[in-house]
Amino acid sequence: MLEIKSLRKVYYTAKGGTEALRDVNLKIGEGEIIGLFGENGAGKTTLLKSILGFLKYQGEILLDGEKIDRSNIARLSFASCEHSFFPNLTPKEHREFYQMHFEKFRGRRFEALMDFFELSGKKAVKHYSVGQKNQFEVILALCQGADYILMDEPFAGNDVFNREDFYKVLLGILEPEETILLSTHLIEEVEHFISRAVLLRQGRIAGDAAALELEEQGRSLMEYVKETWQYRPDRVSRALQELIEK
Repeated sequence: MLEIKSLRKVYYTAKGGTEALRDVNLKIGEGEIIGLFGENGAGKTTLLKSILGFLKYQGEILLDGEKIDRSNIARLSFASCEHSFFPNLTPKEHREFYQMHFEKFRGRRFEALMDFFELSGKKAVKHYSVGQKNQFEVILALCQGADYILMDEPFAGNDVFNREDFYKVLLGILEPEETILLSTHLIEEVEHFISRAVLLRQGRIAGDAAALELEEQGRSLMEYVKETWQYRPDRVSRALQELIEK
């Protein structure tokens, strides 16, 4: 169980502080596939980086009741479009490095995903396209052997067919104890992939719903998101009318 208690994060500048997260409380259980949704600036990336210990924060984040430190950080992995791989190394060299440092590294999964994405294992990763680099970042996160796999917009630069096929492959390879926390704007695309939707708005948890509950209510994920965020369907027409009148 990953527990987040009363999490608050403030970014300080010369002009003062900006509260990115406030009073965030969240429990993430084993085997869940959670979609993390929110507008730009809602706090999604800040939340993920706080869990990983990349940022200082107020509050508490526990993994099975223990603080996250060197003793248990290997149970978490991270895929980000900012990239964490070594650009001058080949995938083969990455595999050797990960096998040395992560005893639960999933070698067979690594080879299968490299084949699925049709990535060359013989050239340095810096020679990949942007989309291929993001694919490789996801592969490393999935093969590290972590129990909790955090992903921050991992599919940037990938076409819709690659993404759709990958969701299907991912559902097929995940072990029951593996947990995914996926931050993305692709709400409709991941609707049938996730088991739970967590909504962030202005640094707070605005909604938290199980996909099965929404299905039983006959509500789509997009409908739930719009209702929770109190989306105004006349927003565009009102803006255009104001522009015309000017």
